[in-house]
Amino acid sequence: MNISMLLDMAAEGFGDRVVVGRADDGLTAARLRELAAGGAGLIRAAEADAIVYLAVNGPALPAALFAAALAGVPLVPVNYRLGDTQLDALLANHPRALGIADPAHDAALRRAGLPVLSPAEWLDRAAGQTDPRADADPVVPGAPAVLIYTSGTTAAPKGVVLRHHNLVSYVLGTVEFAGAGPDEAALVSVPPYHIAAVSNVLTNLYAGRRAVTLEQFTPEGWLDLVRRQRITNAMVVPTMLARIMDTAGLDRSVPSLRALAYGGARMPVRVVETALRAWPHVDFVNAYGLTETSSTITVLGPLEHRTAVASDDPAVRARLGSAGLPVPGVELEVRDPSGAVAAPGESGQIWVRGEQVSGEYAGGGSAVDERGFFHTRDRGRLDHDGYLHIEGRADDTIIRGAENIAPAEIEDVLLGHPDVLDAVVVGLPDEEWGQRIEAVVVLRDGVSVDPETLRAQVRATLRGSKTPERITRWPELPRTPTGKLIRRDIVEALTAGNRTGAGA
Repeated sequence: MNISMLLDMAAEGFGDRVVVGRADDGLTAARLRELAAGGAGLIRAAEADAIVYLAVNGPALPAALFAAALAGVPLVPVNYRLGDTQLDALLANHPRALGIADPAHDAALRRAGLPVLSPAEWLDRAAGQTDPRADADPVVPGAPAVLIYTSGTTAAPKGVVLRHHNLVSYVLGTVEFAGAGPDEAALVSVPPYHIAAVSNVLTNLYAGRRAVTLEQFTPEGWLDLVRRQRITNAMVVPTMLARIMDTAGLDRSVPSLRALAYGGARMPVRVVETALRAWPHVDFVNAYGLTETSSTITVLGPLEHRTAVASDDPAVRARLGSAGLPVPGVELEVRDPSGAVAAPGESGQIWVRGEQVSGEYAGGGSAVDERGFFHTRDRGRLDHDGYLHIEGRADDTIIRGAENIAPAEIEDVLLGHPDVLDAVVVGLPDEEWGQRIEAVVVLRDGVSVDPETLRAQVRATLRGSKTPERITRWPELPRTPTGKLIRRDIVEALTAGNRTGAGA
């Protein structure tokens, strides 16, 4: 099944419903299908073999996604925040692409010699274009639909190939067709080069839910848009929710909001507990997934959130920090260092299998094993009830002496202090132990916390070998727009002593 068939179903099932943009002037499902057909004609006329999308999120993105599907070429959304050298290297992989770019970001496409249209020009020309091959055979489900470059927080970005059957499998396994009411609207606050942006286009359209995008996040702007557009469903990354909850003086009333999904990075338990108490009428969902898995593979649902925050049982409360249970069609394994399946409660590396799992890289082929499992490169554990607890990236593991230490468990303890807003723990080279543990924290404005107090908190909760040797205060931590920590920048700064500060 080609993803364009999802658009056909929407156009036939509720063609006059606005599915993209504001309620008063957005695109209906029928109009989106017309623009996709016209866009496919533009792609074929240009003899392009891909669409490179180098712009902020907006109506041009779904139109480009489905136009590419109809034309049988992949959409390649590119991170416009990359430097010129990285952009030039990525674009060199697509010498025959048609480019869509904001004027602020089109220089890289022009350097690459690609034809470029602004998002407005793309929509305008697609509206007036016919596709001479509109009746051509549909694109096969195994063809590439999207090529997304990973964020490159620990290494150079890699192009993840998502085929039509991967994306369609994800949608059909997680969403009910036309399941949304005519008044429902979703707010998407992630950039177009993130898998959540692509998956939200598909799932909201299939459900019949109007999708609104926020180009530039601020807590005030997010709350205002939720109220003005009567948003019922929203998706945020943890840093966004933390800023909404921690910024003083905000009107946090969101009477229309019914459901809030979060993901993309680890959510501090303190933040989600605060949000649950601030918005008791909202259903919270934690979604864990990767680009290579076509988005979500596990979900912690609303009932589990409410049960955990209301419980006095530590085991039940701990579930609030979990990533939940696998979605339909997904199998998980946690494997120990020997490759054997780990026992419940035992930490290891997370592997995943399912139709929605791609595990494929451009130029690198498939990365799944002989049983069809993909190595996520995340560490975690499954508890006795099957809930997945993420412990961070395998590459982030600190090896101190002969002990493997997950930074996440130390970060959780630091974040348990009421004045710590953000925290990261890293390993730095050490002649005696191989690596030593250091931490960086972000504190509430106007407060000061003795680093020894934080070290004592870690020592009392965990043990001495997991206590950071040094804790430094920074005004903020380097993160991607989707909330992922850029650990290499933190390690480089601490190693060089550029941002050592004066302690917490």
